[in-house]
Amino acid sequence: MEDSAWSRTVKLRTKDVNLFRRLRTSRLLEMLQEASIAHTEELGWTRETTLDRGFLWVVAMQQLQVIRMPEYDETVTLRSWPGPMMHVLYPRQYLLEDEEGNALVRGSAIWTLVDTETRAMADPDAHGVVIEGARTGLDYPLPGLVHDEDCDRTSSFTAPFSYCDLNGHMNNTRYLDVAEDLLAGPAEGRELSVVALQYMAEVRMGETVDLLWREDEESAYVVGIKGGERCFRIRLEYR
Repeated sequence: MEDSAWSRTVKLRTKDVNLFRRLRTSRLLEMLQEASIAHTEELGWTRETTLDRGFLWVVAMQQLQVIRMPEYDETVTLRSWPGPMMHVLYPRQYLLEDEEGNALVRGSAIWTLVDTETRAMADPDAHGVVIEGARTGLDYPLPGLVHDEDCDRTSSFTAPFSYCDLNGHMNNTRYLDVAEDLLAGPAEGRELSVVALQYMAEVRMGETVDLLWREDEESAYVVGIKGGERCFRIRLEYR
């Protein structure tokens, strides 16, 4: 793999896993988020060149293929690299491997740069935030839209202080916790094969989201609606 790919090896601890001793889905997303930030800073786009200038990094879409979720006490290596930019979109690739180099999780995400004040996407050319894409030959297909599905269950959720991050809204990784707390599959130990997420609008502390969902033996779908508008969609497929 080219030097332009970022990598880090970690040993999974108790804070990383669920009651089945497998890596928590939300913790996996946290690891991907941390890798994205760390590599972007290594490429020269530090806090001083983005956050302190009034720009936020925000995830728009993610999709992951889970070949096998690693377990407690297992040592894994996470690799990440940027894909070729698409105007205002910053694609990023991820690969999680075991100690023998076998792929555990493959995935991709699309990030955007957002103006702190207006919450509108910032023009990379106008602000000079341009990241050159790496070529590794290991790219996973970029995520697509998560389409609406018919739902037969409803609930609601209010974003607490602890779920919100420095961007001033509920962190993207927490949406998986909200979804998995609703569903039967995760609590029963069903193993995931695909995780797809689409974020359309932010949820700030104290805001209430109406949740609609459905689930069967093979898959689950959760959508969050705030003020009549969809703010996120999640689709999970079980092995």
